[in-house]
Amino acid sequence: MSITISESAAERIQRIREEQHIASDAPLRVSVVSGGCSGLTYDLDFDSQDNPEDGDKTFEDHGVKIVVDMRSFLYLSGTELDYSEGLSGQGFHFHNPNASRSCSCGESFSL
Repeated sequence: MSITISESAAERIQRIREEQHIASDAPLRVSVVSGGCSGLTYDLDFDSQDNPEDGDKTFEDHGVKIVVDMRSFLYLSGTELDYSEGLSGQGFHFHNPNASRSCSCGESFSL
């Protein structure tokens, strides 16, 4: 299984790159860290490295290269990263089939 990105998330990622003067081919690092009210939280950042670290998984979807460390991949396999701008707020949202519970803000989850 892989990690995918919706078209709207890919467009937003590209806008952020342009606004922050980040190289258009800079990989997006997706990881899971301890924290949040449900125990685990998602982290997104642009990776400054051209070469992934040992054990990293890499994917590409809608022109966005995604890099995930192996520990995080165990939590994120099959996840889709989406972006929405609606009345309930704008932001990135993770549709994670592995999460058994998430907090009301959608920022953290547990298995």
